[in-house]
Amino acid sequence: MSRRAAAVQAEAQPSVLAPWLELLRPRVASMVTLMALLGAATAPGSTFPRALEAALLITLVTGCASVLNQVLERETDALMPRTAARPLVTGRIGVVGALVFATLLGAAGAAGLALRFNLLSAFLSLATLLVYVALYTPLKRVSTSNTVVGAVPGAAPPLLGYAALAGDVGPWAWCMFAVIFAWQFPHFFAIAWLYREDYRRAGHRMLPCVEDAEGLAGRHSVLYALALIPVALLPLTAGLAGPFYGIGAGLLSVAYLVASVAFARREDRARARAVVVTSLFYLPLWAGLILTDSLVSASLR
Repeated sequence: MSRRAAAVQAEAQPSVLAPWLELLRPRVASMVTLMALLGAATAPGSTFPRALEAALLITLVTGCASVLNQVLERETDALMPRTAARPLVTGRIGVVGALVFATLLGAAGAAGLALRFNLLSAFLSLATLLVYVALYTPLKRVSTSNTVVGAVPGAAPPLLGYAALAGDVGPWAWCMFAVIFAWQFPHFFAIAWLYREDYRRAGHRMLPCVEDAEGLAGRHSVLYALALIPVALLPLTAGLAGPFYGIGAGLLSVAYLVASVAFARREDRARARAVVVTSLFYLPLWAGLILTDSLVSASLR
């Protein structure tokens, strides 16, 4: 076999590691790492190597939660086209293997946080895991309030990162938690609207799937996008950030509100996707504002 043919054959064969990486949901994991890194970077006395180490350990614990979620939902995942190709559904990974993998991830992350940082960050990480797996996951089939419950662990990464470096949970940590908590709702309502038929098929109780749900996703998106504006400005009003952050965060939040209002006026795929795209730009730009503002403020002292 020629080298070219061997290379083509190697590319055609899926990697042994690929399904295990799929279990970690790389896009979600990368966002967790970024937000945990942001929280760690804002802690007093933080250095980049230590902040990155904490963020990666936190990502391991959240990876454990993601794998356990997929173990519990493998039957309903099989009913939805968007999740039907997941490794546990297709049988590329067995349940026992996934449970062992999850245990190793959670143990390594929590132990690393306890030994390398502090017990508080380890405890909070495990509490976040418990809320996600034991409360949010089963609640999805019972009540639309699952979105509120799920937003708690979803907003936790920067708070966890801050706690790891600072040893406590300070005002910056709570501000970042509050922003991400409010940010999640328009983002998720738009996604739930786009995949509402999938969720109905799987029996998940999402807002766009309930009786007489027309308009609910859009209206609720507007309410939370409105709430996000003062929440995003909390660091400014609390004296934690300067005007550079305030102007940027205000503009980002208004843009999110504009997309949400458009979605509320007419719920269709294009406008729902616009909310999702706006939300995906929001977080990294917001993180950049925090870090840039801290540099600007330091240079003016």
